[in-house]
Amino acid sequence: MPTTSRTPRDLPPTAPPALKARLASSLRGIALDTRPLAHPVFRRLLIGQGAAYIGTMVTSVTIPVQVYALTRSSLFVGLTGLAGLVPLVVFGLYGGAIADRFDRRTLYLASACLTWAITLALLFQALADLRSVPLILALVAVQAGAFAVSSAARGAIIPRIVPTPLVAAANTLYFTAGNVGQVAGPLVAGLLISLPNGYCWAYGADAVLFSVLLYSAVNLPPILPTGSGVRTGGLRSVVDGLRFIAAAPVLWMSFAVDIAAMTLAMPTALFPEATQVRFGGGVGLLYSAIAIGSVVAGLFSGWIGRVRRQGRALAIAVTAWAAAIALAGTVHHLLAAAALLAAAGAADLVSAVYRETILQTYAPDAMRGRLQGVFTVVVAGGPRLGDLRAGAMASATGLGVAWTGSSLLCMIVVIAGTLLVRPFWRYTATLAQPPSAPTRPEAAHQP
Repeated sequence: MPTTSRTPRDLPPTAPPALKARLASSLRGIALDTRPLAHPVFRRLLIGQGAAYIGTMVTSVTIPVQVYALTRSSLFVGLTGLAGLVPLVVFGLYGGAIADRFDRRTLYLASACLTWAITLALLFQALADLRSVPLILALVAVQAGAFAVSSAARGAIIPRIVPTPLVAAANTLYFTAGNVGQVAGPLVAGLLISLPNGYCWAYGADAVLFSVLLYSAVNLPPILPTGSGVRTGGLRSVVDGLRFIAAAPVLWMSFAVDIAAMTLAMPTALFPEATQVRFGGGVGLLYSAIAIGSVVAGLFSGWIGRVRRQGRALAIAVTAWAAAIALAGTVHHLLAAAALLAAAGAADLVSAVYRETILQTYAPDAMRGRLQGVFTVVVAGGPRLGDLRAGAMASATGLGVAWTGSSLLCMIVVIAGTLLVRPFWRYTATLAQPPSAPTRPEAAHQP
């Protein structure tokens, strides 16, 4: 048989190099933006916080399970959430004021150490088999206060350890790590609780994971607040922060849309009833679906930091969250409901990043701690109010109105509010300058 040689014309066609480059660039544009990881301080902080997120979720699941095992009462389980609400509000506001007066590294480390000590106390009461529900509730209250202070300090730290153009990407990494913890933590808790002396294993795992956060906090550089507000303190300092928010429509509207999203369109309190009357089981899937959607959105979030009209983007994301929640309340198939809840979780990740980024970049550094305290109160307290609203509304009007009807109301409130508050709707992150903000790199909006 004669030998034939193949010319280049006979070879299979390959993609032009320019096309490959464009494709690669497009993929990089939508993938999770990891540029903040190039900054060692942020990288250590993220690793520590990511480990702590998992441990915190382990304890968050273990506490109500242990309380129910001791009391056989859902009322006492509900009290575990209520026990942390007042400390969360008080120390969220005042802890933010402290973060504007002292070294934020020291405050973050001290509050993290207190949180770790409470976890060790929970471990001790399980090892000693004290079987004291009042003790557990007291520990929950102290831990909530420590969490509020550490959250306010950490939120004020981030804009100081990464460049302003990377703040949105840094927040996306944080929220993605948190959502991974919300998925992995309950799974780890369920496995550990099922073991002999399972509560001890669960609290012990949290203590070990949280120690990674302590290591990252110890290695933070000193982060002293700047500006003229560092000498103010006490209640007056808190009031000054609230006045600053009241005078800034961009800020108070960002809080308002989040409150609307959590109080009017948070369906988690309805999941146990829905699984019984609609789906015939699958409560675990419903509880994890929102977090799963947020994790997936985080992996394809490279575009978030390039959006300039962040006020408009936040409003659209919250509206999408409420729309997906409303649709999930109309279906009667478990997988369809979980898919819609995952879509809501993706929108929630986007809205959370823009809320945090607007707050961190709009406010002057001298106000960041106090505003982060308010942010902590809103973000952590809103879901508790949402659970209360959903449960009471379902008892009075039924599951459908409490789930879908309230979510549709959320959409109307958010759309109307954002159209009426024009500064929020027109807010452009790269051009807007906060009122009376000092001119310095960490507070200015970069073009």
